[in-house]
Amino acid sequence: MNAPTPAPEEEPGQGLTRRNFIKTGTAAAVWTAASWDRVLGANERVGIGIIGFGLVGRIHTRNFKAQPDVQVVAIAETHGPRMEAAVELVGGHAAQYRDFRKLLEDKNSDAVVVATPDHWHALMTMMACAAGKDVYVEKPLTLFVREGRWMAEVARRHQRVVQVGTQQRSGAHYQRAREMIRAGRLGQLVSVQCNYFRNVTPGFGNPPDQHPPPELDYDLWLGPAPARSYNPNRAIYHFRWFWDYSGGQMTNLGQHSLDTVHWITGVKGPTAVTSAGGRLFLKDNCEVPDLQDTILEYPGFQTVCQFRECAAGGAQTGMGGVVFHGNKGSMVLSRDGFEVRPDRKENPANIVARIIGGHPVGGPQPVPEENQERFWTEPAKDTSGDWKDQYVQHVRNFLDCVKSRKQPNSDLESGHRVATACHLANLSLRLGRRLRWDATKEEIVCDAEAARMLVRPYRAQWDREMNVLVG
Repeated sequence: MNAPTPAPEEEPGQGLTRRNFIKTGTAAAVWTAASWDRVLGANERVGIGIIGFGLVGRIHTRNFKAQPDVQVVAIAETHGPRMEAAVELVGGHAAQYRDFRKLLEDKNSDAVVVATPDHWHALMTMMACAAGKDVYVEKPLTLFVREGRWMAEVARRHQRVVQVGTQQRSGAHYQRAREMIRAGRLGQLVSVQCNYFRNVTPGFGNPPDQHPPPELDYDLWLGPAPARSYNPNRAIYHFRWFWDYSGGQMTNLGQHSLDTVHWITGVKGPTAVTSAGGRLFLKDNCEVPDLQDTILEYPGFQTVCQFRECAAGGAQTGMGGVVFHGNKGSMVLSRDGFEVRPDRKENPANIVARIIGGHPVGGPQPVPEENQERFWTEPAKDTSGDWKDQYVQHVRNFLDCVKSRKQPNSDLESGHRVATACHLANLSLRLGRRLRWDATKEEIVCDAEAARMLVRPYRAQWDREMNVLVG
């Protein structure tokens, strides 16, 4: 076998230049709601460009295609066979671009879906906003904390609508659950828990570095990430197990669960985060944790996130699921529905008096109670959840906001703050200590080393693009 060829550090870019970005971005900034009303009044169909046709990108492509006021006009994909599959799904009529920058130049696309690996989400979203496109961007929103603030500023400057792919917010039963909790159904919120356990032992193997397959434009796939030799575990799907491209399950499923927590409680962010774990049990060449336990301290309550890739465990909240614990009862909330489980209302003396058969003389003794079936709140159960429909409703909300110019259900600002909490957990794990966070200033408190890790470098070519956008 020939020695693997390292990815080139830099290659001359094609498509949008800095001058074009500035020119296009300036033009895009004058697209007001009235401008969009005129355009969509003449032609109600919204032209959608799909960037990335992976596991979730395929779901989005189907859902956008199914909307009566949408035409999927273009596909950008660095992997040839996936490009072919995407074009076939939309009926063969979409323009095909290996380089997403060409799609951003396509005047037929009014909005784009960014469903790429995580390390591309922020930069592609900013470039799309500067090119005058509205954006539906998959979670996790960012790869590191500072990207989120850059994204929010660029989207604001160019007056773009950006929807983050945390689709629970568009689920009707999630909205009912939010109203219940905010109305005090559970009493005072004490804590929230979320966990996701599975067992993928022994891991994903140790394939050698090698030449990238000819059907994949690996250098463009890497984009702003560091130049690395190609490895099968670093590319399609498995990218999520490497720090260069992802933050493991903490940012993957954690953004879903913590988004529900932030949305329901209205918090800006945690005040402190502690996380422990690592890749301790799986035997492969991947990096992110196979075991992670995180405590996030919020004003007035705590949240515990637990992830396992090496043990299936017992009861768990599942993908996007959370349990809210109040001092009157708990709510188990998932994509399938929710259930309110009330706490029994008892005399505290009787609760402690019953411990392991009761106390001897001198210890707490039972006292009479008139009613043994009293509860602090009312039970409730909702089984109406449909995870597929939540994707559809989130797409619908985005399209309605493209036309109205209103803020979507999962706006950039909230997505940034949730992603920040996830990144802080990973920083705590990697540094081995509790981190304090000022959510108003968006600063780590009294830890210079951790503060430097709020930003990461892009490769030179893409760093230049980012500097033009951010200024």
